[in-house]
Amino acid sequence: MKLVEKAQIMDEAGIGRVLTRIAHEILERNKGVKDLMLVGIRTRGVPLSLRLAQRIADIERVKVPVGVLDITLYRDDLSTIAEHPVVHETRLPGDVNGKIVVLVDDVLFTGRTTRAAMDALVDYGRPRQIQLAVLIDRGHRELPIRADYVGKNVPTARREIVSVRLIETDNEDRVVIEEAADS
Repeated sequence: MKLVEKAQIMDEAGIGRVLTRIAHEILERNKGVKDLMLVGIRTRGVPLSLRLAQRIADIERVKVPVGVLDITLYRDDLSTIAEHPVVHETRLPGDVNGKIVVLVDDVLFTGRTTRAAMDALVDYGRPRQIQLAVLIDRGHRELPIRADYVGKNVPTARREIVSVRLIETDNEDRVVIEEAADS
């Protein structure tokens, strides 16, 4: 399927501004970094969580622990995405019990990825609180899930695809809306 770019909704500078704002919102809501942990959902949530942690460190002069969460085996669509899914390592920066865990992802769509991430996370312990930070909220929720921190709300049609491209994974920083080209 060939995708056609319809619009760019965020450039490198826009992504940077949004992450700085989210970092401030996280600090304000949690009154600092005590018991705070950022956990990026593979794939693009990981570099976003690292960037957020750096911004928080720049503001507070304190390093926030960052982890990586692989949700592959927790997905409810596992049988439809691959016959032999590739499972990556989950690396949490410590005990999650009693911590405030901010899950970080690129796009919030149906809510199923977030549900899978929460299921995976609680297998490691019982956080005091789980919060969600996303770069883009595109709507179309199928589950009663909302983000605590949103970079940008982008109303979309279901047939559209919001593509987050990051330097770490795609060699560029931008967010675009794409659509399948008519053949």
